[in-house]
Amino acid sequence: MKIEKKVLVTFLIILGASISLSFVGSYFIYDALTTKESKTWTTEFNVENCTFSTTGNNTYFILEIGFYLILEGVDEGNNVKLNITVLNQTEMVGTIETRVVQENETVNGEIVEISRNFFAFCEETKSIFYFGEEVDIYEGGMIVSHEGEWRADEGDNKPGIIMPGLALIGARYYQEIAPGVAMDRAEIIENNATITVPVGTFEGCLIIKETSPVEPGALEYKYHAPGIGLIIDEMLELVQYGFL
Repeated sequence: MKIEKKVLVTFLIILGASISLSFVGSYFIYDALTTKESKTWTTEFNVENCTFSTTGNNTYFILEIGFYLILEGVDEGNNVKLNITVLNQTEMVGTIETRVVQENETVNGEIVEISRNFFAFCEETKSIFYFGEEVDIYEGGMIVSHEGEWRADEGDNKPGIIMPGLALIGARYYQEIAPGVAMDRAEIIENNATITVPVGTFEGCLIIKETSPVEPGALEYKYHAPGIGLIIDEMLELVQYGFL
């Protein structure tokens, strides 16, 4: 998963703190950033205590065969479409059998990226773990790169959490743990937002801020609706979802 840069307006105030203000879609974001205490993100998730399954749900993530999301939007005048589908395929990552979730991204109808993400459901915590991804980057219909690929069973890599079973405001955790390659991390900044997208209005939504030490300065906000999952990814908004 890639993280893009987002411009923020920052106001310095006394007591060593700053306040960042930004608009994401139609929702106003307030984020207090303290300079006195650096933030930390969880990297240890007691994976050994999990009984993993290739299917399962929590409030904000559906890992069931055939479930799909379609998001669309406009980026710098280009029509962007993202199709996310839970496939009837699994992948062994080390000793863990994972479910394959495929993401197809097109710009003006031309494929630019296809990724196969490896997820597993922890029955004890209801968290969805992320065990890596295969990535094909396209230009002119040809694969030109596999940038961002990683597997949790290689080198110093470890699984991260793509969506915790209990979504608490202030929770900070790594989604990907592949040093030097993929280190996306998430912070839950809201868990009761009301968000409107083309398919409807949803209450009790999560707002998650994503950053990465591999890409300093990069920032994304993503919105997740209960019972559905991802409904806004930067400029993309949910236009269709369901089961195939």
